[in-house]
Amino acid sequence: MDKAKANMSIDLKGMSCPMPVLKTKKALDSLTAGQVLFVEATDKGSKADIPAMLNRTGNELLESEENGNVFTFLIKKVK
Repeated sequence: MDKAKANMSIDLKGMSCPMPVLKTKKALDSLTAGQVLFVEATDKGSKADIPAMLNRTGNELLESEENGNVFTFLIKKVK
């Protein structure tokens, strides 16, 4: 996953539910349509919770990876 493609990145490692989802949503809210957010999280719930939140908000998951205990997401703000 290419972090350099992102307009913003946030490190949510060590945070537990619901903070990764809330902070991801807050970061997305600060972006304009078309911009990309890179997220790193260690909370296992993030693997399902972040994509579910993106479905609800209409934003696009470009890529996701799991490397050991770190989950990474590349998200495009659509609206």
